[in-house]
Amino acid sequence: MASRNRIGRREFIVTSAGALAAGLGSACGRVPASEIEEAAAKVGRLPQRALDRSGRKVSVLIGAATWAPEAVEAGILCGINYWHKSDEWEGRSVPPAILKNREAHYCEVCVDRVRGNHETGVIDEQAHYDFVKHALERTGLRYFDDMMFHFGYHRTAEVKSNPAFLRTYERLKKEGLVRHLCLSQHSYNGNGRVPDGEDRAMILTAVVADGVYEHAQFAFTFGEGEALNKFVSLAKSKGFGTIAMKTTGGAARMQANREFMGKFPSGTTPHNALARWLTTRTDLSAAVIQINNLEQFVDTYSGAGKPLRAADARAIEVMTAYANREVCRLCNDCMSHCGQGVAIADILRYERYATDYGERERARRLYAQLDKKGDACLVCGSCLPHCPQGLNVPAKLADAHRLLS
Repeated sequence: MASRNRIGRREFIVTSAGALAAGLGSACGRVPASEIEEAAAKVGRLPQRALDRSGRKVSVLIGAATWAPEAVEAGILCGINYWHKSDEWEGRSVPPAILKNREAHYCEVCVDRVRGNHETGVIDEQAHYDFVKHALERTGLRYFDDMMFHFGYHRTAEVKSNPAFLRTYERLKKEGLVRHLCLSQHSYNGNGRVPDGEDRAMILTAVVADGVYEHAQFAFTFGEGEALNKFVSLAKSKGFGTIAMKTTGGAARMQANREFMGKFPSGTTPHNALARWLTTRTDLSAAVIQINNLEQFVDTYSGAGKPLRAADARAIEVMTAYANREVCRLCNDCMSHCGQGVAIADILRYERYATDYGERERARRLYAQLDKKGDACLVCGSCLPHCPQGLNVPAKLADAHRLLS
């Protein structure tokens, strides 16, 4: 049976012609417009739902400036209207269709701590203000719809004790340069470089109670623990938006594993089942999945908002079991038990960038910035009893070091 969101190629070309005329382009000439239209027609228009208490409606799967250009263009045709990391677009790389119909798209700027990384850096009102102003000049977007505190707070007390980021937001909002406030939140419990660091679910719950931020992004995929699932339900009840990131849970490495795929439920794929599950079986407002080409876009985003079939449900079960055996969930529970202070979660996060997202150069660049790398592990085994998944953490660190060095 045809999906209610799928439309025929002839109809789609008619409806997309206006968008192309408005400046959609053709991925800088690398991919023919006809291929982009064909991919978008296979996906169809994505359903939308409320993002947060602002009342804005966003596509149930959003997009990102880190996508392949042709995937961005196909996404625009399919109605994707929220763009993560829009500040990473550079001048001419900003999709013309967004510039020419700016009010139809929500563009987000990610603002990091300064004078250090997300663990050691500080929140600086003037530095953040200058960063956003420069990003607007560089991209030509005129304003950012959402200003994101990237990586988030270290502990719940910091939500109220350090208002510098909020002051930056208020200044920019008064000037009409940003409109909404959000954050992405990582876990810092057990992190030796963050004294008294706390878990993301705990910090996010405090953010909701504070009532200033409107929505948040955080790592979330199948098989998450009770604390994070409880937070997602709480956020929905309070009108606080939730966007899942780092959602694939190792799906790319699953597809590369012939033995695993040989036993995979027929009639679905890891990414299609994931998209269906994220958008119909969770309380999330939306989710984002990294896309590197048109084939990935069609495979993944054609599942957005579609019912979870029996094959998909079984797929999620086997994917969860695989991820629990193979992929670090970045919970940080083991880190306080490492006598060498190795940034285990960061290293295994970068390994996911390289292995699952196809971003090996970015992963290697970030890995090179760490003061202690995977080879600092002494294989003492102190971390092993504290991994909820039972992963062989020293072996994972050694593999990551070989991949990223």
